[in-house]
Amino acid sequence: MEQRKNKVRAEVKLPLILIHTPFGLTFFDRVAKWRGAKYYADFNTYLMPAITALAIFLIINALYFTFVSASAREGARGIGLQANLLIPGINPYLPISYGWIALIVTIIIHEAGHGIVARIYNIRVESTGIVLFLGLPIGAFVNIERDELNRATLKQKSAVLTAGPLNNMILAGASLIALYFVVSTLTPLPPDPNSPQFGALVLNVNEGSLAQSIGLTQGSIIQTINGEKIIAADDVSRLLRSHLGETIVVQWLDRSSRTVSHEVTLPASVEEGKPILGIGAAPIAIDSAAVLENYKSWFTGNPIGLIVPPTIQQVFVPYSDFMAPQFTSSVFGNNFAPIANGLFWLWFINFNVGIFNALPIGPLDGGQLYGSLIEKRTKSQVLAKNANTMLTMVMAAIVIAVIFLPYII
Repeated sequence: MEQRKNKVRAEVKLPLILIHTPFGLTFFDRVAKWRGAKYYADFNTYLMPAITALAIFLIINALYFTFVSASAREGARGIGLQANLLIPGINPYLPISYGWIALIVTIIIHEAGHGIVARIYNIRVESTGIVLFLGLPIGAFVNIERDELNRATLKQKSAVLTAGPLNNMILAGASLIALYFVVSTLTPLPPDPNSPQFGALVLNVNEGSLAQSIGLTQGSIIQTINGEKIIAADDVSRLLRSHLGETIVVQWLDRSSRTVSHEVTLPASVEEGKPILGIGAAPIAIDSAAVLENYKSWFTGNPIGLIVPPTIQQVFVPYSDFMAPQFTSSVFGNNFAPIANGLFWLWFINFNVGIFNALPIGPLDGGQLYGSLIEKRTKSQVLAKNANTMLTMVMAAIVIAVIFLPYII
């Protein structure tokens, strides 16, 4: 069946603008004819539940820790709501350069999966395109002919819908393997004799915090509080608690090594376990060899740790902006950091896009597949529609709870 070759056209659904193009349609047809393409489509068929199960496990795990851990709630509030959006420039922890490159690759890989598998089963792909939000590109799409997709068998529809998330998971896994190779080539450098000899590194500054009000920024080094030297990271909390209700002077080195001092009035009381300034701190005297070995152990022993970006946990990641100057690579020399960061964001964004799209929520790939499965197994269309709506609402409520509960509890 020949595909319809459309011209470029715009579809306005404010605040979204969809730009439809014919680009990629011929490519889908060619790849669909490759000998291994049909085997890949067959491989896709039954894998959506596995991706969905992983996604639900991670979400329930996050919800559990939100309920039981005050520090987890404080950390979530500290990074802010914008950190839940995979949009560079809006998410403060998603670098614009690495973020946009990884996001574009992720979307292309995802949508190409849908388009190629659809063509394997002779389901027409009408157009490809990009989605603009107020002129800002936030996504892409492959416009598959809905009637033909709905007439396909459940196995064929499953293969088409699974192809996008599965492509993301495959690229995420390949990026993670490549990242492990880069990290394995690193060796620690001798300490810099000109680096500060005492103080605590500011890892993050919470929105609306006392630290933000006096101009403390991520990467600063707090050296004294009311004239007393900071030797260990715990000294920050200890000294602050000893001066509750008082006006004190905090002195630090900013990222340009300029000395800054500022007065700040502390609250009279603060709940135990909650930060006073609203920062995360770490010692400046860090054992880089231990950091490297610990990070490598995450690949096999604690892979969940690899989900947290290096922009949030700088002191624990050897290729972060803070730690990278303390290492060199036997293969990439001092240029390893951009390679490692690029691979991390390819892993991170592909993984998150893959598992999110596998959730049983309405228009997502997972939602469409499970809706079709419910419809096939249920004789009453009304009952099937109600069951699918209920599933969507429950899953969406859980996702919303993970995002907003830290601000409620």
